[in-house]
Amino acid sequence: MCYFCGMALFLNIDTAVDYASVCISENDKTIAYTETPTTTAHASWINDAIRELFTSNQLSMNHLDAVAVSNGPGSYTGLRIGLATAKGLCFALRKPLICLSTLEIMAHSVKEQAADLICPVIDARRMEIYTAVYQKDLTTVRPPKALVADGQSFQDLLADHRMLFTGNAIRKLQPVIKHSNAAFNTTRYNAANMPYLTIKHFRQNQFADLSYTEPFYLKAVHFNKN
Repeated sequence: MCYFCGMALFLNIDTAVDYASVCISENDKTIAYTETPTTTAHASWINDAIRELFTSNQLSMNHLDAVAVSNGPGSYTGLRIGLATAKGLCFALRKPLICLSTLEIMAHSVKEQAADLICPVIDARRMEIYTAVYQKDLTTVRPPKALVADGQSFQDLLADHRMLFTGNAIRKLQPVIKHSNAAFNTTRYNAANMPYLTIKHFRQNQFADLSYTEPFYLKAVHFNKN
């Protein structure tokens, strides 16, 4: 197949934040989509959802060119579910794995609404958030980091730039960030926002190592030993 002129088929998986979702895409176009109706039970939902999505659209997983997953930061449990599912399919089907930044997917989902900078924010419990800052073309202005949100968190950038905040942590930011250059977008991203980045990684041969790739937790993980 000519990857630059032919059609490539992808499965896109997102379980990183609240609602799990999956979509099938041809190049950068979504052709089938489904999501879980709840914010829990991702593990019990995802495999049946993927199988049903292919069956109902009369598609074969054997025809996939790669599997893409939203690999963090986000929910520790959600990230493990998503990556384990993607890896299992890649091993079984002998397909390459593409790992995408959840924050970059979020930024891409609202780039048409942004006037200048985009700041996706993910709730990391208490007042902490996962965040990064991007230009409209998704060039990284500030790399992903965890921080405690307060009124001074983005003042240096807000002084000279209009910033669009998006994600499930904006409810933490709106009470403390009052700058006139700050705008807040409540649109919820999903797996249908992944294909643009998936085909970009595919064409650049940016594949993850199936054996050693881990979720991008951003913060240290402390598992309960009991």
